[in-house]
Amino acid sequence: MIYLKTSSEITKMRKSCQIIGSLLDSLEGIIRPGVNTLELDEYTEDFIRSRGGKPSFKGYQIPGLKPFPGSICASVNSAIVHGIPRRDLILKEGDIIGIDVGVELDGYHGDAARTYRVGSVTDEADKLLKVTNESLYLGIAAARAGNRVGDISHAIGAYVASMGYFVADNLTGHGVGRHLHEEPQIPNSGTAGRGPRIAAGMTFAIEPMVNIGTSSVKEKGWEFHVADNSLSAHYEHTILITDGDPEILTIA
Repeated sequence: MIYLKTSSEITKMRKSCQIIGSLLDSLEGIIRPGVNTLELDEYTEDFIRSRGGKPSFKGYQIPGLKPFPGSICASVNSAIVHGIPRRDLILKEGDIIGIDVGVELDGYHGDAARTYRVGSVTDEADKLLKVTNESLYLGIAAARAGNRVGDISHAIGAYVASMGYFVADNLTGHGVGRHLHEEPQIPNSGTAGRGPRIAAGMTFAIEPMVNIGTSSVKEKGWEFHVADNSLSAHYEHTILITDGDPEILTIA
């Protein structure tokens, strides 16, 4: 079931999402060569808890895996998503790192991700980040009341393909709010005019995950990597569907 949020629920979500937007901005000044991903995780948890929130990811459970140990997913270079923070994973000049984070506040979740440049990166990496971010905003623009979920998927996937890149297989966006993951699933490629009808009051986490070399992924525990070890980028916002333009909630 796809939940339509009430005005009081939307107010609560705005607060959790504001924490995420502020955090992602603050990480711009923290991510640099020599920092390890566990340091980023510890910084994030302190940031969230000091503002009254809880890290949505920490302790998250799915069948067959141990609870997720981090407050962030820290995915470096060929890691697509769900990278586990580690003290021995030290960022170096030219890396890219996707930070995915969820916050629960007063029983409501927000979810967003951003891929960061570690120092100076190659033109190839820079273009990948730009295209992935652009595809996110094209998906958001298609998330209008009266459209269908497939319109979001098509907007993202068609643009990514036109730029010569690949969306990661079987990794999708989703509804968000009362729970971290709600219906509907929002694939990053698909057919316009298909899927559930979009209505005002829905809240979505739209999140293109884009690879340079192939759509194929390899899975190891929580972590997903590009099958050919090429670079991957990830951008995500939680949005509110309105009677007009969609509202991005995860901006500070």
